[in-house]
Amino acid sequence: MIPVIDMTKEYGLVLEGGGAKGAYQIGAWKALVESGVKICAVAGTSVGALNGALICMGDVQKAEELWGNIAYSKVIDVDDKVMEELFGKNLKAQEIVREFTRIAGNKGADVTPLRQMIEENIDEEFIRNGSVKLYLLTFSISDMKELDIDIQKEPDGLLADYLLASSYLPVFKNERLHGKIYIDGGMINNVPLNCLVERGYKNIISIRIFGMGREKKVKISDDTVLLTISPRVNLGNMLDFDSKKSRRNLKIGYFDAMRLIYGLKGTIYYIEQKEEECYYLNQLVTLEKEVLSFILSIYKVNITKEGYHIRALVEVIYPAIALELKLGKEWNYETLYLSMLEAAAKILKIQKYRIYTVQELKQLVVKRVYNTENLRTLPLFVHCILNDKQLIIKELEE
Repeated sequence: MIPVIDMTKEYGLVLEGGGAKGAYQIGAWKALVESGVKICAVAGTSVGALNGALICMGDVQKAEELWGNIAYSKVIDVDDKVMEELFGKNLKAQEIVREFTRIAGNKGADVTPLRQMIEENIDEEFIRNGSVKLYLLTFSISDMKELDIDIQKEPDGLLADYLLASSYLPVFKNERLHGKIYIDGGMINNVPLNCLVERGYKNIISIRIFGMGREKKVKISDDTVLLTISPRVNLGNMLDFDSKKSRRNLKIGYFDAMRLIYGLKGTIYYIEQKEEECYYLNQLVTLEKEVLSFILSIYKVNITKEGYHIRALVEVIYPAIALELKLGKEWNYETLYLSMLEAAAKILKIQKYRIYTVQELKQLVVKRVYNTENLRTLPLFVHCILNDKQLIIKELEE
């Protein structure tokens, strides 16, 4: 595959806060590293600051292992089973916070395990002397001001404190750090884009996890390139430090980053496609006689003149399918074809997290369709992309 982003540039990363969702950022970083994208700086808030420190150390495997083996008790002083029961109740976000607060007590959850994890895994000296700049954001209650910290300009020995300071969620027990009280930076600025923009970085990748907090508006100059990696699925609750969910989010982050780097198509799947739109139009209008007759009958379209089937397809049937798939008014034939293919693949429960060519995904759909006992459970538009008269015969016989 050929990257579609400028690989000659060095990029600054923006990592927002979002607690347990942070595994997604490490998955995305892994994809960037494997693809050869050069990182020169990281700006992070809350868990984004913690991940930023890991990224500055450059050890992808260590960061992956840390997140892949995360547990509630590695972040806060709590019984893992109690927390698993809480998140197993399928409560709403506000109810989870209320229950979490009750479990943690009036003083908040003790984050001693988080400090220990930081001290065991973050090498401050390495980061200070490294080539990747680290900026983190927190809010000092003692001084009542937002702090945009360049760690290389701060006194030695304060990195662990600042990482904790940036991560002090309201439900955590808040203790003084080097004499001052701080609160989670996300409460003031959860997406620290300004930390890089104001320092003159012109090539930026923002890795979104949509955590709770305030997002500042930042003016982007015309000569600044801002790219975004963001999830299209729910990453879960920001307090749900479950290792299984964390490994899932690592995987999602990886493939979403690959989508950006290589311009992969698809909204559900990750599809490498090299064809022009005319290819898909040709695929959609060049149907076997039996397939065409079946589709026309299903959509109750009566062709009275020879050659009018193409008009019927492009003017009646495909707009109806686009509406069914909720594609909006700006759809084209590439989008329509891939959306039908993805919808079929999803119904047939084909694995999402790998990169497919159009033909690879289509072949898997065909294989699953032939193994389906009742074809009538599949959407009718499947025949438009498979164009297989044997399947029509099979369905009519059912």
